Amino acid sequence: MRGHRVFAGGKGGKLGRACWLLCSTLAVSACTVAQLSGDGGGPRNPPPVTYKPEILAMLRVYLNDPTQIRDAGISEPMLQAVDSRNRYVVCLRLNAKNSDGQYAGPKEYAAVFLAGRLDQMIAAKPEQCSTAEYQAFPEAQTLTR
Repeated sequence: MRGHRVFAGGKGGKLGRACWLLCSTLAVSACTVAQLSGDGGGPRNPPPVTYKPEILAMLRVYLNDPTQIRDAGISEPMLQAVDSRNRYVVCLRLNAKNSDGQYAGPKEYAAVFLAGRLDQMIAAKPEQCSTAEYQAFPEAQTLTR
């Protein structure tokens, strides 16, 4: 009785080629994930360039009522530790309407960027935006649905 090889690596071994292809794909994927999770600025974690339009698009879906926002301010991107990784963070301060249509009062949000793109928007922790230098953000005050 002849033994059977699990991975046929010789000429014409389809299973061996499939295994090689799978391993290569996994290796490339691992490199990509490692690049995206890089710390600090640089090629793996560049500063966001189009952060204002990305934030405006997110506000449309993040807020209950993105219209008639008052007192909107935005900071420049800052490199900060977020979940033990360095990410670019843009701080926002704005007064938006709640689900009852009443102004909720000024709140701060942190827009977190990964690989130069908006990854998430969260309520800012006190220490995240304590040093932010806000500039007027009139584009947020003229949002429509």
